[in-house]
Amino acid sequence: MTAAALDAVTIDAYGTLATIVDPLPRLQELLPGHESSAIEAAFHAEVSFYGARAASGRDEASLRELRAACVGVFNDSLGSSLTASQYIDAITFEPLPGVRAALERLRALGLSLAVVANWDFSLHERLHDFRFAHLFAAVVPAAGKPSPDGILTALRPLGVSPGRALHIGDGDADKVAAEAAGVAFLPAPLPEAVASLV
Repeated sequence: MTAAALDAVTIDAYGTLATIVDPLPRLQELLPGHESSAIEAAFHAEVSFYGARAASGRDEASLRELRAACVGVFNDSLGSSLTASQYIDAITFEPLPGVRAALERLRALGLSLAVVANWDFSLHERLHDFRFAHLFAAVVPAAGKPSPDGILTALRPLGVSPGRALHIGDGDADKVAAEAAGVAFLPAPLPEAVASLV
């Protein structure tokens, strides 16, 4: 695939741009009376709950509701009483290695960039924290992949047709969404995908 054949690249977030920092040490600090294995099990229960409902966090109000429900699942599983703020503050993310350089290379190639992710509305905040926000012309959280709608929504304001776009992501949902949207697809890791463009 050649960069000259493209006008835009849409990119998944979790697993492609960023990953979670292990939250267990911070949760153990907040919950000294609980076994680490129980905390880990409660965290995984919350992650499973969140994964099925991330798309419901589409704006500030619905994100607050989603977060309250998530910490409720964690607390119910563990028998704890963390506030939503305590729980959310214990969960942090960091860019994956090589991502910044890969994004800058795509921009240097003259391509418009967009994030299309199943991450909730807090994606905007995370991109700001990573100092990536200025690199993207469009951000579509709660995209509902494998539906193609998020990719098509991102391309619309860019004025880019699907045939001139590429989606990069780390999961089957990304590949299916790309195919359904009529855009090319490359699998993450992002640095390797970008390096393959000639």
